[in-house]
Amino acid sequence: MSYSTHPQMRAAFAIKPVILALASLLINNAIAEETTRIDLPAVPVTGNPLGAGSDELVVPVSVLNGRELSLRREGTLGETLNGLPGVSATHFGPNASRPVIRGLDAERVRIMQNGVGVLDASSLSFDHAVGVDPLIIEQIDVVRGPAALLYGGSAMGGVVNAIDHRIPKEKLDGITGRAESRFGGPDSTRNGAAVVDIGNNLFAIHGDVYTRKTSDLDIPGFSVSRRKSEADGTPRENRGKLVNSSSDGDGGALGASLTFDNGYVGLSYSTLDNNYGTVAEEAVRIDMNSDRWDLASEFKNLDTIINRAKFRMAHTDYEHKELEDGIIGTTFKNRGLESSLEAGHSPMFGLNGVVGFQFGNTNFEAIGEEAFVPSVNTQNKAVYVYEELPINQHKITFGGRMGHTTVDSKDSATFGAGQNNSFNPNSFALGGLYRIDDYWSLTSNLSHNERAPSYFELYANGPHVATGQFEVGNSGFDKEKSNGLDAQLRWKDGRNYMNVGAYYTRFSNFIGLFDTGNVDPVDLLPIAEFRAVRAVFKGLEFDGKFGLTDNLDLTVRGDYVHARDKTNSDYLPRIAPLRLGAGLLYKLGNFSARLDAMHAFKQNDTADNELKTDSYTDVTALVAYKLPIKFNVELFAKATNLLDDEIREHASFLKDISPAGERSILIGARADF
Repeated sequence: MSYSTHPQMRAAFAIKPVILALASLLINNAIAEETTRIDLPAVPVTGNPLGAGSDELVVPVSVLNGRELSLRREGTLGETLNGLPGVSATHFGPNASRPVIRGLDAERVRIMQNGVGVLDASSLSFDHAVGVDPLIIEQIDVVRGPAALLYGGSAMGGVVNAIDHRIPKEKLDGITGRAESRFGGPDSTRNGAAVVDIGNNLFAIHGDVYTRKTSDLDIPGFSVSRRKSEADGTPRENRGKLVNSSSDGDGGALGASLTFDNGYVGLSYSTLDNNYGTVAEEAVRIDMNSDRWDLASEFKNLDTIINRAKFRMAHTDYEHKELEDGIIGTTFKNRGLESSLEAGHSPMFGLNGVVGFQFGNTNFEAIGEEAFVPSVNTQNKAVYVYEELPINQHKITFGGRMGHTTVDSKDSATFGAGQNNSFNPNSFALGGLYRIDDYWSLTSNLSHNERAPSYFELYANGPHVATGQFEVGNSGFDKEKSNGLDAQLRWKDGRNYMNVGAYYTRFSNFIGLFDTGNVDPVDLLPIAEFRAVRAVFKGLEFDGKFGLTDNLDLTVRGDYVHARDKTNSDYLPRIAPLRLGAGLLYKLGNFSARLDAMHAFKQNDTADNELKTDSYTDVTALVAYKLPIKFNVELFAKATNLLDDEIREHASFLKDISPAGERSILIGARADF
């Protein structure tokens, strides 16, 4: 299928000349006259509705933005975040990868865009890409651990909030923007992005555009692992190349806001297209499109009992077609609306807090021979309260959430009569921050979390070719429930810091997909059932940075997850092994260099019918130089997998047929003004 013949792609290309012309005009103006660059605030608000900084949060939050995010970007959201403490990735080849937080993925990790759900189909299947591209993201907040109180049951494992500033939130007088491009790497990537904002202190306009092309991934050795070949006789073919792993995508957005001294009102439209190979099937590609409208406003410092009000709403029209030899086999659609209204009150009885209401309505539809789930309407409604009680330099946090979810399947010739399910998931949390002295602090958070089962956990009944299983849901499921305790010890002294954390989460009915040991007589695929079991997740995380000299920093990081099915006394599948890493960062004037090494240990704690995974060491290096010119232009070169190791992520469903790329070098340039 040609991109030029795709009607939704033609709409995307229609936007591009407007954005490129605007960017050219603004950049020329910026060169012609002096302008003042206004840096947008980078406050991690995802883990706290009161807008506290990361040092003030009870839950552990990692924040990527600015130069650090720019140099870390990968082709998917999962790979961009992979390696952060507690974060791994599903890595279904180089084109589809969702973040995995503390061993939890799919419906337990909520992926948001500007605080509203992405509303794609990536949680349904590992080969479905996330509907947001890292190239246009300005900041990513990662909440590690339960955040169901604020964001619902789909945040039982954590939250990833991708922030793109497509709706300007701050007054802007003049022009700001950025551009970046890169070439090379194991997939011969060719990508670029441009972002421009212009304002007159009242009205602000945003435009962005990006394009991404990759070739089939170059890999060290064979795509099929030695362990898989020995286990089932699969021949070790395709040496040096991961077949059907190329991609071709682009997108863009236009946004505008009215900005005031105490708030803003804004609207944006964005489109994303991505055509990529699925890796698992050599003749199958996915042609994905997502169109999204966002409306947002916020007003602060109101001289009433309600001192702050925030409203967010997004409507998404998502569709992807699975093409086999260019012919449409199955189409997946997800059209939905999600909104939230949040009000912060003035201090009362020493308390600061918010009250919020969230609403969501999505319609999922699958059409074609590989539709293993019926058409489903899902509605969510919830109210929540979050409060903080400062006590000198310490604080206590607490809150609750009450929700109602309906999951209704429709009549179908394939799946039979429609079914209706409703749930009332409720969550509660109590936490605290204790400052030991000016350098040390201790945080702890105790939570009870509930999640309504997803539509595919309830109603799946058919062959899922991407995972090679015949999946069977259970419409009789009750709510998934867990109780968790999270604690973190923090130290900070200037540019030096260290965080050490531990967590323990017990599920009374963890809903997972388990191999039954039987084979479907028609499709000849192993049958896997969604079942509810008792489960325990526990682990450790740490990261830190220490200045060795004025120009040299040492960084350290690591994580470990231990997850057990307590009902069957077995390990849970796809749990990342112990990982330990360290790095050196050197800066001198306009020059900087970085060397990082991450060692993932062998994973022997496997579930039934799951192969063990060998250890690997991933060594990367980066050199960068800021040009001594008026504007902020930086050239960089990034080398990955310097040891040319065979890297297979145990959290990946395709780990035994899809390794990471071989040793390679990528060069790029980034600029902002």
